[in-house]
Amino acid sequence: MKTLVIFYSYTGHAKARAEALAAAEQADIVEIKDVQRPGKLKAYTSGCFAAMRGKVWPIQPLNMDLAAYDRLILVSPTWAGSPPPAVHALLAQLPEGKAVAVKMVSASGKSGCEDRIEAAIKAKDCTLERFEDYKN
Repeated sequence: MKTLVIFYSYTGHAKARAEALAAAEQADIVEIKDVQRPGKLKAYTSGCFAAMRGKVWPIQPLNMDLAAYDRLILVSPTWAGSPPPAVHALLAQLPEGKAVAVKMVSASGKSGCEDRIEAAIKAKDCTLERFEDYKN
């Protein structure tokens, strides 16, 4: 089974988790990058409000064909109890029919966003394989 770890990281915590996971799974890895990376003030203010509302911020094209993988593992931080806007953009681009595992990284270890993630994944006719919260 061909696996791809996809991650978004603002502070580096999710990146470290994704790299360790990709090594353990012997998976390919790709980073979600904002077209224009927000500064801290914007990330922690309007970024959090956008995350809570499920808004999408533009991301750079991925250099991987998601359809070529059997399984996708998404690693993301939590912004105000939600995935960041860049992750919402990635979820909107999921190819149909994929198994997706999600690992959310937060200071508390309790993201509280499983229902929202699952709804976004199901909207693309994908299956939420597993959802896990991690403390950074």
